[in-house]
Formats: sequence, C-alpha cells, structure tokens
Amino acid sequence: MVVNVITRHAPTNYGSLLQAIATQRVIMNLGHECRIINYIPKCETGVRMAITQLEQKTKWRHNPIKKAIYLMVAEPETLLMDRKFLAMRKKYLLMGPCCATTGELKKLYAEKKDEVFLTGSDQVWGPISTGHYDPTYFLDFVPKSSRKLAFAASFGKAIFDEQTLKEYGVLLKKYDSLAVRENVAVELLKKMDISAKQVLDPTLLMDADAWSEYVKPMKKPEKYVLVYQIHANSDLDHYAVKFAEKAELPLLRVSPLLHQAKRSGKFVYCPDISGFLDLVKNAAYMVTDSFHGTAFAINFNTQFVEVLPNTGTSSRNQSILELTGLTDRIVRDLNDFSYIDQEIDFKEANEKIGISRIESIRILEEMLAEQIGI
Repeated sequence: MVVNVITRHAPTNYGSLLQAIATQRVIMNLGHECRIINYIPKCETGVRMAITQLEQKTKWRHNPIKKAIYLMVAEPETLLMDRKFLAMRKKYLLMGPCCATTGELKKLYAEKKDEVFLTGSDQVWGPISTGHYDPTYFLDFVPKSSRKLAFAASFGKAIFDEQTLKEYGVLLKKYDSLAVRENVAVELLKKMDISAKQVLDPTLLMDADAWSEYVKPMKKPEKYVLVYQIHANSDLDHYAVKFAEKAELPLLRVSPLLHQAKRSGKFVYCPDISGFLDLVKNAAYMVTDSFHGTAFAINFNTQFVEVLPNTGTSSRNQSILELTGLTDRIVRDLNDFSYIDQEIDFKEANEKIGISRIESIRILEEMLAEQIGI
C-alpha cells in the first residue's frame, strides 16, 4: 500500500527533519510504500522565509532602518541554512515533487484515490511561520474518496480562540482515524467531539540502536556539556554557561542558526544529522528547551536538564517528561545546579517508552491495516 505523508519536514531545524525520517522509516518497516508529500509553502522558502519571520516581529517590521538591518543579516543566514537542510532532505527522505500551493497538490494527487493520506507528526495543526494555521496540513487537497489519517499530529500549543477551534472541528471531522502526540491534543479534540488516541512522537518509535545507525562521530572533546536551544532566551544562555562551569566541562552549542555563534559555548554550526545525533548521544550533559532535544536525550539516555520555552509551546515538552517520569529535570530555579550530581536512572523511563513504543506502533499498524481490509 502507498502511504503519502504530509508533515512539517521542510522547516530548517533538526526536529522537523528527524521526525519525518522516523515516520517514513516506521511505515516502511510495517511493509508499506511511503512518500513524504513535498509541500513547502512559498512563505517558508529561501529568502521569503526571512521576510515571513520579519512580519511576525512587531518591534522591527514598522521601522524601515531596523527592517533593512534585519533582512541584511537574516537573508544570507536563511539561504545558507535552507541549502544545508535541502541537501539533508534529499539524502534521508523519499519525497514526491515539490509543491508550493494546495492547487498544485490537488492536481498532483487527483488520481491517487486508492492511496492513503496521512498527516504526520510535528506542529502540523498549529500556526506556521505566518502566524496562522495552514489547512493544507488538514489534507484539504486530498480526493474525497481517499482515506485520511493522522498519526502523532500536534497542535503545538494548548490554547486557541473559539473561532479557531470551530474551524478545526470542521477540518478534523473529515479524518477517518486520528492519533495525536500530546495529552493536551486529546483534550482539545474532545472539546470538538472528536476521539483520538495518544501516541509517541515518531522519533521515539525508533530506539537508540536504530538511531545509532545514523551516527557519524564528529571531532569533539571527550566530555562536554551540550546546549541545544530553539528559542531566544538569555536566561538559558547564562544558565548553560554556569552549568558547564560547575560541571568543570567545556560547553558546546549546536545550531543551524548562524547568529547563535554569538551566544554561549563553542559553536558547532549546522552539522549533518549524523553529527547532530553524535553530539547528543555522547554529551555528558545536555541543556535544552527543545522537545526533540529532550526526546533524543531520553532515547540515548543522555543526562539532561530542561529549561521550558517561554513561548507558550511547552505543553509538548511537559507531556514527554510526564510520560517518562522525568519532570524533576525541569529547571525551576536558574541558580540550581544540583542536577550535575543527580544522575538520572533511565530504567523507569526506558520501560515506559518501550511500552508506549509497542503500543504506538500497534495503533499505526491497525490504522493502516483498516485501509486494506485486514
């Protein structure tokens, strides 16, 4: 059976790409063909991405001088980052032709009535870079007779206005079966009178051994603290510096964002997936605000601490920490470095992830089996 997956595979960050790799690999391991629907809206391509992001920055966009400075810095960085991640997508993913609009997708998939369409993981149902949700991720381009599924889909946050929830309800009731990533997503769907099961993020459906196949050792210190930071937060920067000092270890910072070079730590700029995974797997400690940073730290049993993002998107981070019984790794006092001596015993977390992994793959297998009448 052919499974066409639409997901946030193209944003230039490691989490988006890694979850797409995992979704495709798990579906293929179940014996199906799988292609990533190569949808990249124009607002998220190349230079346009820098302009789109500027439009969300109220302090910059109304000042011509600040606007010019922002674009002068952001455009080269965005183009370089886009080029690097495009190379990685081509290397690691099986994708269809690139489409930028719903109209292009409708034409491309018009005759694919017998194939399955699946909304995959990541924040597919939340606001994209424009600040609004994109109905394309709700499979609005799919032939009416085709089966529509969602697996490990996420809203990215927990609070929406009533009008948005009403619109979501209309779009989501067109699905044949849904499984979502966070417990808050299950509750949101209940408000829309829609039932859904909760499953793991696809990156956790592959165990440490499976991900280790992708690892390629990088040149790095024997022991180090790694900071992987998604959101702008000077408190996290300062905490990471002090953490490394207290641990008496060098601090490394990995990011695809060139401007993070000016932040704390020796900067490792945009390594391939193989290098990124190597850095996470072999860190003595990891300081992160990233959901996927947290997920990979847990999967590789890397000692970590979590500084929750200050953007209203922390529900997914908290969800995985609650599942694994590791909420005590959330930094609640930025002067607390006792985590250095409080080593995580991952036995319980590994057991819980193992049980959830088996159950999540079973749910996916059953969802897909229904489409072929098993």
